[in-house]
Amino acid sequence: MAQYWLLKTEPGDYSWSDLKRDGETEWDGVRAPAARRNLAAMKPGDLVLIYHTGSERAVRGVAMVTGLPYPDPEQPQGILVNVAWKRDLPRPVSLKKIKDSGLFPDWELVRLPRLSVVPVSEAQWQKVMEWGGANERLSPQSRP
Repeated sequence: MAQYWLLKTEPGDYSWSDLKRDGETEWDGVRAPAARRNLAAMKPGDLVLIYHTGSERAVRGVAMVTGLPYPDPEQPQGILVNVAWKRDLPRPVSLKKIKDSGLFPDWELVRLPRLSVVPVSEAQWQKVMEWGGANERLSPQSRP
């Protein structure tokens, strides 16, 4: 069964716009053991929220996992996964909006702000899509 995820990125290093321009990228640089475990659990077809860290702190768009995770040849115990641009969110969804809603106090995005790869529940996914102005229902089964 396909799942939902959230990947954090510093927009000065690699932004949502960079992924949109490139079409697909190898997601790397994940060092925390919990984040690596989450990355290793990804499967082709899983959908991913791309979240800008730093001063922006907002979900910017949706990507899709395009292959199985694989070892990072440049980082011992590192994991890589390929993700492809799927769609922009018409409105970025800020961390402030997510926190202020009070709907998801146990979401790792809220509880563990330094974790760079976090699972997303169906309810969290659908609420972010609603707040972001996504009209159609996106599910892991839908393809770009």
